Parts: sequence; C-alpha cells; structure tokens
Amino acid sequence: MTVTKQFHTVEKIGGTSMSRLHELSETLFIGDREGDDLYGRIFVVSAFSGVTNLLLEHKKSGEPGVYALFSNADNELGWSDKLNDVAAAMREAHAEVLDHPGDVAAADDFVRERIEGARSCLIDLQRLCSYGHFRLSQHMAVIRELLSGLGEAHSAFVTATLLRRFGVDARFVDLSGWRDEGEYSLEDRIVAGLRDVDLTREMPIVTGYAQCTEGLMNEFDRGYSEVTFSKIAALTGAGEAIIHKEFHLSSADPKTVGAENVVKLGHTNYDVADQLSNMGMEAVHPKAAKMLRQAGIPLRVTNAFEPHDPGTLIDETAAETPRVEMITGLGVYALELFEQDMVGVKGYDTAILNVLTRHKVRIVAKTSNANTITHYLDAPLKSVRRVERDLEELYPTASLSARNLAVVAAIGRDLSGLKVLSRGLAALEAADIDLVALQQTTRDVDAQFVVPRERMDDAIRALHGVLVEERKTAPRLAA
Repeated sequence: MTVTKQFHTVEKIGGTSMSRLHELSETLFIGDREGDDLYGRIFVVSAFSGVTNLLLEHKKSGEPGVYALFSNADNELGWSDKLNDVAAAMREAHAEVLDHPGDVAAADDFVRERIEGARSCLIDLQRLCSYGHFRLSQHMAVIRELLSGLGEAHSAFVTATLLRRFGVDARFVDLSGWRDEGEYSLEDRIVAGLRDVDLTREMPIVTGYAQCTEGLMNEFDRGYSEVTFSKIAALTGAGEAIIHKEFHLSSADPKTVGAENVVKLGHTNYDVADQLSNMGMEAVHPKAAKMLRQAGIPLRVTNAFEPHDPGTLIDETAAETPRVEMITGLGVYALELFEQDMVGVKGYDTAILNVLTRHKVRIVAKTSNANTITHYLDAPLKSVRRVERDLEELYPTASLSARNLAVVAAIGRDLSGLKVLSRGLAALEAADIDLVALQQTTRDVDAQFVVPRERMDDAIRALHGVLVEERKTAPRLAA
C-alpha cells in the first residue's frame, strides 16, 4: 500500500448512515474536497440498514433471518423465502442511491450473483447433511460468516460504484472471501486486500466483514465491522480512526432528556469508552478500542452529516477538571443468590461465573456481602432462568431471585470531589424514584444507581439535570 502523506485516516460508517449514502457523498466522501484532498482516507462500511437483520436475526426483536431459519430443521423452505427478501431489500437500498441505469443494473447483477451463490451453497449443505455422517450444527458457524459478508459486500460495491460516477477513484475492496479458496488470518486478509492500493490517488471502500481463520463472528458476532476497522487502522498506522454516526456522542440520549439539554462530549478517553460499552452504549466495540489503544491511535466519533464538526476525540488524555460526562441507563436482571453457609467459604462466586459464562450471559455489575452475591445481567429472561436452574442444582439450599431493574450510570474521566452519590441520591428522592442499590468504584470513573426498570428514563433525566445541566448553566468563575 502506498502512503506518501504523513497522516491518513481509517473511517467507519454504520448501517443506518449508509442508508443515506447520497447525502454522505455530498458531505463526508466529497463535500468541498477536490483533487488530492479526496484521498488519504480508507472507508470501512457496514451493510445497509436492516439487511444484516434479515440475513441473521433482528438484533433487538430476535425475529429470525436467513441464518436462524436455516438452522431450524422444522422449516426447510422459510430460509429460502427470507433470502428472497434479502435480495429485494438490497435492490431497494441501492435503487434509492444510484441514479444511473448502468450502475443500477451492475448492482442488480452483483446482488443476483451473491444471493444465488449463497442459496446454492445452503442447498448443497442441506443435501449433504441429509446423510447421517454429516451434522448441520458443525457448519452453522461458517454459514453465519458466509451470510454476514453478503450485506457488507453489497454496500461497499454500491458505494464505490456511486463515487466513481461522481469522479472519485474509489476502489471496492472485498474482504469477505467470496469464492476464495485460500485461508487467511485477519491480518493477512487485510494486507492482501490493501496491498496495491495507492492512498494518494485511490479511496478504498472496504467491507466491514472480513473472512479469516479466526472467525470474526465466533468471537465478536455483530461487532465484527468495528474490529475490522480497528485492525486496518492499526496495520496501516493510521493517524486517526474515525467512526461516523447519525448523532454526536453526547451527555445523554437527546430523546430522553431533550436535545436542548444535552452537551456534546467533545473530548474523552478510552476509560470512558469502556464504561459506555459496559452499559450497552458502544462508542466502539471494547476489543476494537483495545486494539486502537495499544496501537496509540486516537478515535474520533463524529456526526456523519455534520462534516465540519470535529465531533468527540477519544484518546488517553486525562480530564483537566472533574466532571460527569454522560448519564446512561441499561435494563438488567438482578440475579441474587443468598446462602447462609457462604460466610467464610470460597468458590461461590467462581461457580456462578462459570454458569454465566456457559450460558453466554453478560455481567454489567455485581455486588456481594457475607452471604449474598448479586449479579446485574444484560440478558433475555429465558437465559436468566436457565442460569437459575443450574445454580439451584449446584446450591439446593440457596435462595435465588431475579428482578427486572435498571442500572443508571454517571460516567466521566474523573468524578473525584463531585459528590456524585449524594447529589444523585437527592435528585432521585426529589423525583420520587425508589433506589434499589448504588455503588461507585475507587477509580472514580463511574457511579451506578440501580432503580426499578420502569423508572429508568425518569432516573436518567433526574441525574442528568443535577449532574450535567446544573454545571452547564452554572456561572463561570473569573480567572
């Protein structure tokens, strides 16, 4: 890869923003840039909005997509019908952004070739597994990888096609391994894909999914595109990694507290990014953040449709003054295990963690005392019930309960001296919100308030009002 500029960026665009690709071409990709200023940027793209949900399963509702239907032996034809829906959604997506009939025809051909290729593969696999020596379950991880790559390959192809129509030398870089007979590690796959790219005169449009021996879906599942993005940034020595979203990284969700009340973060560090990830509000996947952090590459989160706004920079810089930077909440199940015989006995926590790991249940926070351990879990109720059953077998004399609650966190690079707990408690009491539990770590980067699930948004508004908005409107002291 040729890079003569001292500084190049690797930039990621999410699926929701991709559905406004025509606007992005006028702002982010081109905007007021001309000539050489167009280049020195690598773009990593996600699938168009909704496509990955159709290919796998709906991220929020769990509605089955092609993958989920194919894995269900009771439904032999449903997956093929769903694959037709995927093709229709892809054609609809690129028809909205491509104007030239030749470009639309090329994108239609691309969709047909990929979708029918995937269909043939699944039919052949289904036929093969009708013999007793082969088990479909042994191949499902590979099928999930195959399907995942279809969406990103389509969006990257369409983006490069559109930009070339506008006079940009854009190159479609397909890391999905389509019809590739070789085996590559993630690093080798990226190096091979970008080997002869000249960043001084080309704009690579790279698939967010990369087929590799490590199996991105197996480790990162739906977070794979950010891992690909971070790995590219680290391998190419990018000056900055940039994630473009449809909104600014702000002190709270504007829909909850009001757009007029939020404050753009502007500058924070990777500690805060990690806390946001823990609360399910990922600025970047934690494994991706670790990759950038170790490579010494700062991350910028911007609003894709406000290209002249610098957004929020995330690096290793400490806060100049203590402040609460964000209030966010997450619905959880509080799984409480009470055992009188726990006092002075080791191993209870380890056994619980083993069960949670086996059921792939994520822990948001936990507390314990002499005879009680409570884990706050980000998981569906059915998974929590399975954990309960296993723990009842392990500890038949223990008392187990699961409550539907919410963890609301005040997060910042430095919360020292702010009296976050006492001020937060007063705000919740004034809002008539019952507090279930609270804790603040010794690192002074977050404070967590556990409240009834139905009062989560009320708690966010109350805490944001006293911990962020009061500071925002407080008079400044003279220097």
